[in-house]
Amino acid sequence: MTLLSSMDAARHVVDALVRAEVAHVVVAPGSRSAPLAYALAEAQADDRLKTYVRIDERVAGFTALGLALGAKAPVAVVTTSGTAVGNLLPAVMEANHSGTPIVVLCADRPEELRGTGANQTTQQLDIFGDHVRFATDVPAGLDPSSAISTALSAARGRLEGIPSGPVQVNLAFRDPLTPALDGSEWERLLPVVKAGDGLGPEPRKAISSPVASSPVVSLPVTSLPVTSLPATSHRTVVVAGHGAGAEAEYFARMLSLPLLAEPSSNARFGPNAVGPYRLLIEAFGPDSTHPIERVVLFGRPTLSRQINALLARTDLERALFIPKPVPWFEAGRRTELMLTQWDQLVGFAGQGPDGWLQVWQEAAALGEKQLDALFNDAPPNAKELTGPAVARAVWAKAQQEPSSNLMLGSSNPVRDVDLAGKPTRVNNVTVFANRGLAGIDGTLATATGVALATGRPTRVLIGDLTFLHDVGAMNTGPTEEIPHLQAVVLNDGGGGIFSVLEHGTLAQAPNYAAAVERFFGTPHTVELGVLAQAYGWAHTLVRTPAELGQALAAPVQGRSLIEVSASRAGLQEFHARIAAALADSQ
Repeated sequence: MTLLSSMDAARHVVDALVRAEVAHVVVAPGSRSAPLAYALAEAQADDRLKTYVRIDERVAGFTALGLALGAKAPVAVVTTSGTAVGNLLPAVMEANHSGTPIVVLCADRPEELRGTGANQTTQQLDIFGDHVRFATDVPAGLDPSSAISTALSAARGRLEGIPSGPVQVNLAFRDPLTPALDGSEWERLLPVVKAGDGLGPEPRKAISSPVASSPVVSLPVTSLPVTSLPATSHRTVVVAGHGAGAEAEYFARMLSLPLLAEPSSNARFGPNAVGPYRLLIEAFGPDSTHPIERVVLFGRPTLSRQINALLARTDLERALFIPKPVPWFEAGRRTELMLTQWDQLVGFAGQGPDGWLQVWQEAAALGEKQLDALFNDAPPNAKELTGPAVARAVWAKAQQEPSSNLMLGSSNPVRDVDLAGKPTRVNNVTVFANRGLAGIDGTLATATGVALATGRPTRVLIGDLTFLHDVGAMNTGPTEEIPHLQAVVLNDGGGGIFSVLEHGTLAQAPNYAAAVERFFGTPHTVELGVLAQAYGWAHTLVRTPAELGQALAAPVQGRSLIEVSASRAGLQEFHARIAAALADSQ
């Protein structure tokens, strides 16, 4: 059997990716992965795919995640051997639990060097364990085409009963790791000729046109299932968790049912959507005038204790719509009735009885008025900004910009939008969030990938710790394509979410105050503006609602950072005021 050279094997990898219509590959440079880098460079020169170079493998992994989310298609990420592979684990874990198709192509030493103490060599196969749908090792010199094809089928969820998600192909390469140095292969990578520039690389620029996705639209009725209306009626609510999609909105509207939609459900719009739902659920409890009788769940609920408590109630009939395998729970571990057919779900839910939707809409309208009043009189005075007020403003601005993207960071930002993001008549924005494992890591890199894949202006709303955790994602080399990306960072000098949890109460006790602040508040004194300048991002500091409105009014062009100065002091009390105000309004 004739063995392939490392370069030819790498070219087979790239050919297999192109045949499978993989359009994006993220590369974290290294020596052992050099054949893949050169083969990818050749393919990009022929306009067969696009590559993105990142020096940090963790950033590379989350950039690939964002590209896959934005393109709605598999994306490959390339690393060299050793610890480089391990740095992909956080992104692979998120991709596993969110069902995002990432293809890990990790270079490795050949078999004869493994286990010998050779430099930068470890056991790489199965390093991701159960977090990948498929993992295989391709020995040096063998054709990797079949392995790539199988991996992509698994990543796309085409293996029976297995949801889409990440895969690993471990590729062994022997020396030499470069194209022939005698010049015999150099014609494979011709320099790009630019009009007026002579020879040289394409100059760095912000992208301006869509690459892989169509504009955002609310799905028309004709694109969703048509079914006859049920004869029965129940006081049913529709819960739209992460990834539910526009069909959840259509379902609720078709049956005259209230819609309780998380921001990243992409169903938080239409006349049935209830904005501050999580603070209204108690008013429709078992002892109320209008008690909830049934719950229909689309997508994955991840944000509120109130929804979790609702779904845990055994006195209610609850159903989960699951038309295809999903990665976020194990069979037999959830208590809802599993329904796979649309007609089954319609029959279970029934139509909303007379007045059922109206009482929710009236409660929502009163709640929105209370939120407006509170945000206009936020403590300690109306000139300062709070997380919910910022979330309300960012959400409203995003909805005014058709075909834009909004990425929401974990911790407080996504929950602030869930509380304060007012539903709109139609949906004008695609919302992204890493809710697979809901970590704060990689958020900026994910947003970058989303922006690059879609070619659309993209905002990301995050807290300061989330921003600092992923600050390496701000680094984009001078030869790399840059996105239209704006980061809105709520800088309250630490971890604000713990202030609104039980830790905020403990922080009031003298014996615990210092410990809570150090271990949970995790205060910092980083100058975000200095960081922005170092990485070449525009920076704007805002302290008031007027300044925030002015900063958001500017178009998202290139890379920019809006730093929102805020305080964690009084945050728990402010959220308590919100809850009390909405309860009193019902």
